[in-house]
Amino acid sequence: ANTMASAIEALGMSLPYSSSNPALSEDKKAECLAAGKYIKILLEKDIKPSDIMTREAFENAIVTIMVIGGSTNAVLHLIAMAKSIGVKLTQDDFQSVSNRIPVLADMKPSGKYMMEDLHNVGGVPAVMKYLLKLGWLNGDCLTVTGKTLAENLADVPELNFDTQKIIFPAENPIKATGHLQIIYGNLAEGGSVAKISGKEGDFFEGPARVFDGEFELIHGITSGRVKAGDVVVIRNVGPKGAPGMPEMLKPTSAIYGAGLGSSVALITDGRFSGGTHGFVVGHITPEAFDGGLIAFVKDEDRIEIDAVSRKMTLKISDEEIAARKANWKTPALKASKGLLYRYAKTVSSAA
Repeated sequence: ANTMASAIEALGMSLPYSSSNPALSEDKKAECLAAGKYIKILLEKDIKPSDIMTREAFENAIVTIMVIGGSTNAVLHLIAMAKSIGVKLTQDDFQSVSNRIPVLADMKPSGKYMMEDLHNVGGVPAVMKYLLKLGWLNGDCLTVTGKTLAENLADVPELNFDTQKIIFPAENPIKATGHLQIIYGNLAEGGSVAKISGKEGDFFEGPARVFDGEFELIHGITSGRVKAGDVVVIRNVGPKGAPGMPEMLKPTSAIYGAGLGSSVALITDGRFSGGTHGFVVGHITPEAFDGGLIAFVKDEDRIEIDAVSRKMTLKISDEEIAARKANWKTPALKASKGLLYRYAKTVSSAA
C-alpha cells in the first residue's frame, strides 16, 4: 500500500503528501477536505487522467519507488495502469530504471524506518524535490492539482541530510542500483521480478523443494521438509493457476518464523506482499498453469539464481526437460463457475 500510494503521488494522480499523511492525522483530514477543491479545478480546466498519466509520469513513478525501495507489486500494477491508458510500459522499463537509479531510503522491510517517519521529514514531496534537483524526474508532468510536478514542489522544504537519516544522499546510497530486478532464464522465459536489497547477496544455488500452493508449503515448514540451503518453489499460484495470483505473505512469514529467512531462497509464479524480504523471486512467467518450466521442477533439482546476470536456471538437461514435458496436459481450472472461473479463463500473463 505504501509503495502504490507513493507511486500514485509521483505519477501525479494524488495530492502532495497523500501517500505519507498518517491515516488519523489532521493533515489527512485537511487533504481529504481539499480533494473537492481540486476536483473542481480539474473539471474547470478539463484535465483528464490521460493528460496526467503520460509515459514521462510513469517513469517518475518508477524512479520514485526505486529510490524508496518499493515492492514488486508496483511492476504489476503500473504496467496494468499504463495499458489501461494506452501507454506502453514493460518489465524491461523497470530494469532500465533499476540499472541507473539507486535505493536511497532506509525503510522497512529491509531497513529501519516506517512511512510515518518519512512523513515527519518531508514525505514523498521532499524526496521528489531532491530527485528533481538531481535531474531524475520530469518536472513538466501535469498533476491533479492542475499544476506541474515542478510547480507543486517549488515551495516544499528540502531534505536535510544532517538531521534526518531516512533518505541517504545520492553519493552515499543504500544500494548503488535498484532493488527490483527483472530475472529471465529457462525458469522464467517471460521474465520474473526479484526484490534484491543486497543484504541477502546476489547469488543463490540449491536443491529445489517443490510445493503446489502456499498451504502445502506451510505444512512443509512445520513437518521439517524445508532445510537451510533449499530453493523453495511455490507453483500453481499464478493469475490462472490460483486463480488470482495471491500474495505469498503467509509462506514468507512461515519461513522467517522457522528461522530460515536468510538461508533459503523462494521462487513462485505468485506474488509478494510489500512486507516480504529475503532472496525472493516472484511473477514467474510462463506460470505453471500455462506449462512454464516451473511446472516441471522436482524435489532435489538444482536451481541457480544469479541477480547480477539476471538469470534463473533449472540445471537439468534439455533432454530431461523434453521428457518431463512429453505427457503434460493443461490442468483443470480450480474454479469451475462464477466470477473466478470467468477471470481465470480470460486473465493474461503476469508479464
